[in-house]
Amino acid sequence: MKLLIIEDDKYLSDSICETVREMFQPEQAFDGEEGLFLAEQNIFDVIILDIMLPSMNGYEVLQNLRKQNITTPVIMLTAKDGIDDKIQGFKVGADDYLVKPFHREELLLRLEAMVRRSGGLLKENVITFKDLKLNIKNKTAELNGEILKLNGKQFDLLEYLINNKNAILTKEQIFDRIWGFESDTSTTVVEVYASNLRKNLKKYGYDQYIKTFRGLGYMLSDSGEENV
Repeated sequence: MKLLIIEDDKYLSDSICETVREMFQPEQAFDGEEGLFLAEQNIFDVIILDIMLPSMNGYEVLQNLRKQNITTPVIMLTAKDGIDDKIQGFKVGADDYLVKPFHREELLLRLEAMVRRSGGLLKENVITFKDLKLNIKNKTAELNGEILKLNGKQFDLLEYLINNKNAILTKEQIFDRIWGFESDTSTTVVEVYASNLRKNLKKYGYDQYIKTFRGLGYMLSDSGEENV
């Protein structure tokens, strides 16, 4: 799962990265404009957002995101415990608040609760689609009692599709999510991995559920409709 940390204090941002690494793949932004740009890609499971930021404050970042109907859960960070800050944050779309300084354990518990509420990673680290089970912790996939042989990126692609079932994911979103913004390869790699994933699922008849929208992207569909 991917976590975006928008925090201008590099020491704190790095500390959060180390804290969450077992649960998330963290990405960092150190000012409001950069944070908004990354968050607009809509590839993150949770965003940690500081209020006081250079270029654009946290309220403005969040307001812009919600105006674009990006519903990624957001935990706001504030150095003050004032009720006014919290009210303003919740009004523009914050999901939770953490007051600095905070304990590592509290951050992890809040993140886990937020992801669980949003339908993401479950506490037991297993997600399912019909009879297909993915264990996120040990990166194994099982279908009808058999272990599927998926390489790392195929597993990540399948996990991303399951977590966004019945929603179209563009090739750009998938690329940025799995390969990263700074990857040297191109988005054509997404087509290669989607094709290989289908081949691995074909034996079980599950290839039909990965629907291709030509020129746009992919969707994991409950109905297994024809590609369009």
